[in-house]
Amino acid sequence: MAAAEPKPPVGAAAAGRLARSCWSAFWDYETPKVIVVKNRRLGIVYRAVQLLILLYFVWYVFIVQKSYQDSETGPESSVITKVKGITLSEHKVWDVEEYVKPPEGGSVFSIITRIEVTPFQTLGTCAESMRVSNATCDSDKDCVAGQLDMLGNGVRTGRCVLYYHGSSKTCEVSGWCPVEDGASVSQFLGTMAPNFTILIKNSIHYPKFQFSKGNIENRKDGYLKHCTFHEVSDLYCPIFKLGYIVEQAGENFTELAHTGGVIGVIINWDCDLDLSASECNPKYSFRRLDPKHIPASSGYNFRFAKYYKINGSITRTLIKAYGIRIDVIVHGQAGKFSLIPTIINLATALTSIGVGSFLCDWILLTFMNKNKVYSHKKFDKMVDAPERGAGPGLCASEPSQQDCVLTDARGLAQL
Repeated sequence: MAAAEPKPPVGAAAAGRLARSCWSAFWDYETPKVIVVKNRRLGIVYRAVQLLILLYFVWYVFIVQKSYQDSETGPESSVITKVKGITLSEHKVWDVEEYVKPPEGGSVFSIITRIEVTPFQTLGTCAESMRVSNATCDSDKDCVAGQLDMLGNGVRTGRCVLYYHGSSKTCEVSGWCPVEDGASVSQFLGTMAPNFTILIKNSIHYPKFQFSKGNIENRKDGYLKHCTFHEVSDLYCPIFKLGYIVEQAGENFTELAHTGGVIGVIINWDCDLDLSASECNPKYSFRRLDPKHIPASSGYNFRFAKYYKINGSITRTLIKAYGIRIDVIVHGQAGKFSLIPTIINLATALTSIGVGSFLCDWILLTFMNKNKVYSHKKFDKMVDAPERGAGPGLCASEPSQQDCVLTDARGLAQL
């Protein structure tokens, strides 16, 4: 009788099965099982969710947001401005050199429309302004010599003197005299200011796409000498009247000229570079930037002085200027077709369509009357196979036999 061949170790057999499984997983193709549920309401929900997701990606993501493009925000920009015009006050004619501050022609500048002038100020002693806290007094005891108020106009001398008008008294200070509210004169410059013209030269560059453009028509017939801005007929003539800017910002010019304010001129360059360069055009909008409904922070004014000598002594004219400050703000976005964002968004769209299946599965497993039947059909529960011959009705463990499939006699027709 021949000797029985030794059986391989159990560990070696397990390792062999694991190796065959790994190779099988590498070469085999797996596809999910599809279960058809005959339920009209659930089918309508499923298709409606798929349709909404499809519409969202087609209309909003691809058409509105143009997510198939590579984009660049915040173009490199330069702004040069130039103001022209003359105006009158009660005492003189004002030209550009006097009412535009600063004169360099940058993206932020101010046009003076009203001034309060304190002429002939010299270094000396005089009564402090009544607007300064603790400046009023009855006698010299109320004034401390050498005291300096950061919001005041000078160093206190310790004397209590009569104010510029009336019978009130304030502490005397050493500084530029007379102080501003003691002798200032108001002058209005805004009578002809609405007709001032403002040229705004703007050029932008998108370095990612090597695209540049400006907002001025490239013509040699003196076009800029006789044109003014019009959104349709003269889009590339960036010459605006000050009155037009204030009107487009929704403000009253006379009121704004008296109190001052900040107006933003916003130039937006949104460019679809899949189209021709002529389709990339600037869009202008105007709005007030300072909060006019908050008295503490509305309005705009600043001070400056002009110095000269009279009889050898230094004298100055202090000017408190109210004006309209113009802030030119440039922003935009450029986009051009790119394969990478297109693939990413298409993959996202296809993946998102699966949300419909997830929603309908949740409805079936949670709310439907036959949810246990559906759960039994959808999920296969696997257990470790027992030894061969362990009992009837159990699957055999040999690889040559077919897989054991559990069936439900009632089927999915009951859903």
